[in-house]
Amino acid sequence: MSLVKQKNTRPELVVRSFLHRQGFRFRLHGKSLPGKPDIVLPKYRAVILVHGCFWHGHKAKSCKLSRIPKSHIEFWTNKISSNFTRDQANIGKLKTLGWKVLVIWECEIGNMEKLVSLVEQLRQMDITATHGKPGSRKTMLQ
Repeated sequence: MSLVKQKNTRPELVVRSFLHRQGFRFRLHGKSLPGKPDIVLPKYRAVILVHGCFWHGHKAKSCKLSRIPKSHIEFWTNKISSNFTRDQANIGKLKTLGWKVLVIWECEIGNMEKLVSLVEQLRQMDITATHGKPGSRKTMLQ
């Protein structure tokens, strides 16, 4: 398992490229945050976790990438279960620290609607973050 990439995976690169083309600027693998999130958007106080369906235990019925191997079933069940538990703990810690957490699954990467929805969520965060702050454009126009 040491040969399995943890950073710069294909799904992560697809999401990063899409976000960058949409004008978002971000940091990668925030070392100071719980779980070292894949994409950190400080302006929005948001993180994006790009989860591989197999490794993080995606439970959607439509996902064909999250099946457990037929050999060493007990090992893989425990491994994926502990990954899922760790993910939930890290998400809880991030939310406690005031970060918004968005999760996108590997099987959703090819779905352009899901990526557009992600961008819309981020833009909505920007609107709510700047609404009413002194000196913000919205306040100056009122």
